[in-house]
Amino acid sequence: MKNLLMEVENEVAVVTINRPKSLNALNSETLAELNETFKEIEKRKDIRVVILTGSGAKSFVAGADISEMVNASAAEGRQMGMLAFEAFKRLEDMPQVTIAAVNGFALGGGCEISMACDIRVAADNAKFGQPEVGLGILPGFGGTQRLPRLVGKGRAKELIFTTDMIDAEEAYRIGLANKVVPNAELMDFCKKMAAKIMSKGSYGITLAKQAINVGLDTDLASGLQLEANLFGLSFATNDKKEGMTAFLEKREAKLTDF
Repeated sequence: MKNLLMEVENEVAVVTINRPKSLNALNSETLAELNETFKEIEKRKDIRVVILTGSGAKSFVAGADISEMVNASAAEGRQMGMLAFEAFKRLEDMPQVTIAAVNGFALGGGCEISMACDIRVAADNAKFGQPEVGLGILPGFGGTQRLPRLVGKGRAKELIFTTDMIDAEEAYRIGLANKVVPNAELMDFCKKMAAKIMSKGSYGITLAKQAINVGLDTDLASGLQLEANLFGLSFATNDKKEGMTAFLEKREAKLTDF
């Protein structure tokens, strides 16, 4: 991969968007590489958590690559949007837990790819924003859809319409960031969180992720029915037997299903 780095250690994959000269801006080539990388990861049983970050200390992802978009036609713009749709949806739906380690600017496409992750951990120097309408376009990589689902319709409209950039603490306050940590501690914090997640029932987490993601796009009754069905499915696992037996025996469970 030309624009990405990936390291796998202790069942954690760290995927780094590596275009430091452009502050890790997303061009079509990078979007295609992300899609291929996520396609590989979702099939791998030796990866249970994915940490997504950007190279350097200044930027997570500064946005989509404006130098590519400035002369693009309507058809080319839509094609780029569909590239992002496919890559980000694959990131959102993969069975592994995904953590965005936001190490600086998360603007436009950067904010949007972070929202496709399950959890967002922001360094204290992180900045979030959707500046697209100031460029005469609109968020096209999921911003108009995922942002209101995370922070509510009113706040999402304010951020998109004003193009205001917010800091990590404000992102945490409105529910866009899950945690804020010192920049120097960001990756260690994310890896510790990954280890905690991996100590739980991986298959149960995968089913819970499916219930949340699918359920939020349906009515309440349909979501509750889905949850009941997946709840029943979890009873077929070794982890269910081991987890409940360990609880009754007052010992630590040894959970292995994935």
